[in-house]
Amino acid sequence: MVAAGAARETSSRRGLQVTTRGLVHIYRAEGHDVAALSGVDLVVHAGEVVGLLGPSGAGKSTLLTLFGGLMRPSAGRVLVGEHELSTMTEAELDAFRAAEVGLVLQGAARNLLPYLTARQNVEFAQRAALRAGRDVPAVGEVLELVGLDREATAPLPSLPPGQLQLAALAVALASRPGLLLGDEPTSQLHHTSRDVVLDALHRVNREWGTTIVVVTHDPEVAARLPRTVTIRDGRVGGEGRAGEEYAVVAADGSLPLPPAAVAAFPPGALVRVHRTDDGTWVLVPEGGGGRHG
Repeated sequence: MVAAGAARETSSRRGLQVTTRGLVHIYRAEGHDVAALSGVDLVVHAGEVVGLLGPSGAGKSTLLTLFGGLMRPSAGRVLVGEHELSTMTEAELDAFRAAEVGLVLQGAARNLLPYLTARQNVEFAQRAALRAGRDVPAVGEVLELVGLDREATAPLPSLPPGQLQLAALAVALASRPGLLLGDEPTSQLHHTSRDVVLDALHRVNREWGTTIVVVTHDPEVAARLPRTVTIRDGRVGGEGRAGEEYAVVAADGSLPLPPAAVAAFPPGALVRVHRTDDGTWVLVPEGGGGRHG
């Protein structure tokens, strides 16, 4: 339990902004260099809830890992709050992750010690922050926030999958991080459990102001997120806001077309771009009719 003064301090902490500029990540596979990310420019504002979408292998999980400082980019910049992660030492990154970032790995079991209760798991997760002299929220506050206060002392093997995922979320929130990262936090859950987890995420964002970024393949999950970012071929390929889909102009002026448009304008096609008298931009393929933008 934190003291009253400490409780006021943790209550004042807010979400962290995440900014990437020209982010590139290359890894080695079967003797070849593979570009997982090829120049990502993205801003997630403090207090936003954002979903990362895209096909398998597009770079979503790599981007999430870089946000958490678990890997270093090959090039470009990652800023989380006031921290530029690429310039930090390993010790600084360890301290940053312990205090500022909550991570929910895919599969609840990967986030939990099975021989401890949910309460004991949260207490264990708070140890690093406490050793560093940081204030942490009361364990009961964390468990209540995710809706697991009644099951706090139940053996983990007795909990259904949805409540196990809530326990994993509680562990990620143990130090009241400014940034919560979730890699498919609702995967393999039935609809009711999935909705309970999503409700908990939105409550965390609403009551704590935590910035939340989740990777998902589930279109029903994406529909409940106020903003989505689609990653394609290692770059930002589009955004969704309030049900509307948008293409995103990159820093170099390139404009990734949505999949439906790629069929009309295949790679290598010659396209003329011009502005009409009424201010509408039109894409005109060579020898064809216009497509309005």
